[in-house]
Amino acid sequence: MGNTKTLAARDAYGEVLIELGSTNSNIVVLDADLSGSTRTAYFANSFPGRFFNMGIAEQDMIGTAAGLATTGKTVFASSFAMFASGRPWEQIRNSVCYPNLNVKIVASHAGLTVGEDGASHQALEDIAIMRVLPNMRVLIPSDYYETKEIIKWVASVPGPCYVRFCRAASPVVNNENYKFNPTEYPILKSGHDVALAASGIMVYEALLAAEELAKENISAMVVNVNKIKPILTDQIVKIAREVKAIVTAEEHNIIGGLGSAVAEVLVKNYPLPMEFVGTNDTFGESGKPEELLSKYGLKSKNIYLAAKKVLKNYDSN
Repeated sequence: MGNTKTLAARDAYGEVLIELGSTNSNIVVLDADLSGSTRTAYFANSFPGRFFNMGIAEQDMIGTAAGLATTGKTVFASSFAMFASGRPWEQIRNSVCYPNLNVKIVASHAGLTVGEDGASHQALEDIAIMRVLPNMRVLIPSDYYETKEIIKWVASVPGPCYVRFCRAASPVVNNENYKFNPTEYPILKSGHDVALAASGIMVYEALLAAEELAKENISAMVVNVNKIKPILTDQIVKIAREVKAIVTAEEHNIIGGLGSAVAEVLVKNYPLPMEFVGTNDTFGESGKPEELLSKYGLKSKNIYLAAKKVLKNYDSN
């Protein structure tokens, strides 16, 4: 997987908002004074009458988004993941999810890869606190191309959605022909020994890990779990039946995120050995994104080691 192209998901978000806005006059975009960073500025420049900078006031942004949604608008509200999910959580719960309104919360700068901004800005809890809300859908695109398709899809379906992606340009695992299927997780590599179920930037790391495992004659399936809620229970169980064990990988706390969601499905339907790659009940810190991913165990080598460990446990049983 050498010479992999890198593109930023947030750029895809800004670009696709222009596409959507040009065909749907009911689309309105709100931002919390970070439109240059979230790329909603693209929409603001093209459709200034349908863009509102709410200032550093995320609670007001969500309340306003809810109000606009009651008038038939499809509302996109954006900020950094930490502030889009954490600061206005009560408003998301009571003003968006409870009345089941058509508000799309799209959060950039998720996870450790926010880098030098440090723990205060590194959202490692947002998947957990969003997926617990009734009526909320939670989606995590793996790259630039999938971001475009997921944003188009959330614009087309009624009700609350939460989409999160990282700040930096990340390796591309799809291409311009990619189409998002809300009823099926993409299987990027087949395998029968272990399934590597990953989300976001960790999908690329899982593909790298699968290459290393293959050198030891370990067959690893790579699954892009791009939709955390509602999770695709039937497909998760089908995958589990085809392998000996599962490793989940996410740029998020292992408590409450992708790993927890998969484990909830399996413990009820088809228990089998699991390992979890993610941050382990800890805050991040300021640093270079790649150094942070390495320090906190979110690289391909960590997925590789987790797969080796879980298969060893399987064989010992």
